[in-house]
Amino acid sequence: MTSPRERIGTAAELESVPTGFTRRNLIGGALAGVAIATAAASGSAHAAAPMRASGASSMANQPFEAVEVVKIGLIGLGNRGMGMLGSWVAVPGAQVVAVCDIRADRATRAADRVAAAGKARPREYGGSDTSFQKMLDTEELDLVYIATPWEFHFQQGRAALLAGAHAGVELPIATELDELWDLVDTSEKTRKHLFLMENCSYGRNELAMLKMAHDGVFGEITSGHGGYLHDLRSLLFSDGYYTDDWRRIWHTKSVASFYPMHGLAPIAAAMDINRGDRFTTLTATSSAPRGLADYRERFVPRDHRSWKEEYINGDLVTCMISTANGRMIRAEHNVSQPRPYSRINTIEGSRGIFEDYAGGDTTGARIYVEPVHSGDTWRGASALRTEYDHWLWKDLEGPAAGGGHGGMDYILQWRIVQLMRTGQVPDIDVYDSAAWCAPVPLSVKSLENKGRPVEVPDFTRGDWKKLRLGLDSVRTTMPAVA
Repeated sequence: MTSPRERIGTAAELESVPTGFTRRNLIGGALAGVAIATAAASGSAHAAAPMRASGASSMANQPFEAVEVVKIGLIGLGNRGMGMLGSWVAVPGAQVVAVCDIRADRATRAADRVAAAGKARPREYGGSDTSFQKMLDTEELDLVYIATPWEFHFQQGRAALLAGAHAGVELPIATELDELWDLVDTSEKTRKHLFLMENCSYGRNELAMLKMAHDGVFGEITSGHGGYLHDLRSLLFSDGYYTDDWRRIWHTKSVASFYPMHGLAPIAAAMDINRGDRFTTLTATSSAPRGLADYRERFVPRDHRSWKEEYINGDLVTCMISTANGRMIRAEHNVSQPRPYSRINTIEGSRGIFEDYAGGDTTGARIYVEPVHSGDTWRGASALRTEYDHWLWKDLEGPAAGGGHGGMDYILQWRIVQLMRTGQVPDIDVYDSAAWCAPVPLSVKSLENKGRPVEVPDFTRGDWKKLRLGLDSVRTTMPAVA
């Protein structure tokens, strides 16, 4: 089946699309109940974005400069950083040339692993909280991958851009609104990309759902539901798993929705957020913080240091997000209560619905769309997922099989390297990353104001009205390695 993108045309043609139009408009569909003027008015009703710096310009549709080999430096070699190391080494055309951690022994172990894989041993940096800056000042890097605790992401991501490298940052890219704006501005000034390492955007179900949405399977999209529901209690209290208890400590100092991006990002992509629509307002609610204290009471010895802590982060933080085109998204975060894992991953429109983590069949998803289905009975998603399987999964299912999180980690890393080697536009840019991470500080602001709506900044400064490529990419190949 020919994709909607192949039928639509070039990126330049896409940029001329009027505000409010979806891909279905471009292939013959009609907007159901959403007027272009409404979307434009919604965008203009919000506070103006800060002026773009003199000499800076948008990074939307800005391609990477093509390189034969992507030279990568890693900052942060704990659970996540070390877990991603193997795929960085395995992706064709990627070379890990430097590794850094405040604990020097971790850098050594990482370098040992690269050498054991038959690759050139990367240079090691570590031993202090400024070691990352020494690496950036010393090495000529194409890409810096950052997997440190959340509080360091902004500083290290910004430093990577200023050092002349692109930056891939684990979730979130920053925790404060002014930091998100700073990263947008710094990317625009340095002409280097910074993007969220959102592996779940490359999940097989998520990408198939995206293609279905863009091909009009669900009709006009009206709402979505995504988040991160993962019982982390045992890990949060496991000594050494999160270095210096950093992740548990966040539950003592912030009421934010820390981590909804895993489920929010795929829904945003299916709705063309920053590519024809945008987030406009956010309202947050929170349940009482009971889960961690209850777990501690039952399972943690009284002499453990955690007994000095008071948890203030609600067990379930829910953000209701409105968009310029009249859609609604519910984004949830809960890591403090007993429950099976879910990213929710649900999207609904005028002609049907897709629900992930619902056990429909071997895909774990269920679906109901008209006129394919009838009788008000859920169907498993296998048939439609096969029909709309993204080319990345078709091409990379074998190599990805050994990658983390069911293979989506490898696909994310492979795709970044491929885009950089071929000089293409990134699937995820700094504007997507800032918008997806904005619920972290905005949820705090809303909760502090008794759940009142708060405005979501337009990080694109008006460019959200232009439909453009993203995760719904066209098949391309990885160049051969010389």
